[in-house]
Amino acid sequence: MHNSEPRIFSGSSNPEFTEKICKYLGIPQGQIDLRKFSDGEIWTKFKENIRGRDVYIVQSTMPPAENLMELLIMLDAAKRSSASRVTAVLPYFGYARQDRKDQPRVSITAKMVANLITVAGADRVITMDLHAAQIQGFFDIPFDHLYASPIFTSEFKNKHDDLVVVSADIGGIKIARSYAKRLNARFVVIDKRRPEPNKTEVMNIMGDVEGKDVLVIDDLIDTAGTFVSAIEALKEHEARNIFGAITHPLLSGNALEKIENCALDKLFVTDSIPLSRKSKKIEIKSATPLFAEAILRSHNNESISSLFDVDKS
Repeated sequence: MHNSEPRIFSGSSNPEFTEKICKYLGIPQGQIDLRKFSDGEIWTKFKENIRGRDVYIVQSTMPPAENLMELLIMLDAAKRSSASRVTAVLPYFGYARQDRKDQPRVSITAKMVANLITVAGADRVITMDLHAAQIQGFFDIPFDHLYASPIFTSEFKNKHDDLVVVSADIGGIKIARSYAKRLNARFVVIDKRRPEPNKTEVMNIMGDVEGKDVLVIDDLIDTAGTFVSAIEALKEHEARNIFGAITHPLLSGNALEKIENCALDKLFVTDSIPLSRKSKKIEIKSATPLFAEAILRSHNNESISSLFDVDKS
């Protein structure tokens, strides 16, 4: 179906991620020219012939909005260059938190972004740990949803006798259950009330954590308000060692300081979003082998379900 190897191009949101994918696959990175006019307008040009090729564009769409705009322009350029198939590879899918009308007169931005990516020319999307799995249904093109759980669970397997997996909120129960299953651990849920956006108030812990090692799971960490409140509540309930496994480290504002000053022992994150600075409490586990395998199998028209089977133990 396709000429030889896949052609993988990088946007500017996370170029190291694309480099690692290409290194893993042993193929050269695709050459693309990304520029900005003096007024900030984005311009792009593929520096090689991609007619009839299987093209993968790697770009996380966290803020600023230029990252999303750049992805759309690259998709459009690839389509207009007669690529046979164009796949948007989004290590982090931004705007996923705006996935429903939870109050009057707001946008369902996740759906709008799905429409933009499709209209811009994507034939397929590959992403990891969506904020809400049902966002897949916003797309009318094939969608591969990878899970970071295998990346993190290897860190904890057979290392803790009495591990408890904690979902930072009700929405994460399914993922927490899959972690607990993989790690042969129990799981606990924190019921939280949120008085306003980016403000969190922890209410109660549903389960026993006293004297236990605890692993807090979530898909993203932004202001770290929810996360740190969860850590404090667990410490109050006499949890022993507290670890976090959070896929996407947005870490806006003073989130890093909050993490460094709380009772957390270690936070594991992926490299889906580049960290602004290092922290002794944060360890990065690379998701590039997972994405590289997904790209390779997609290119060869093979099943990649084994990479994103969330309930596989």
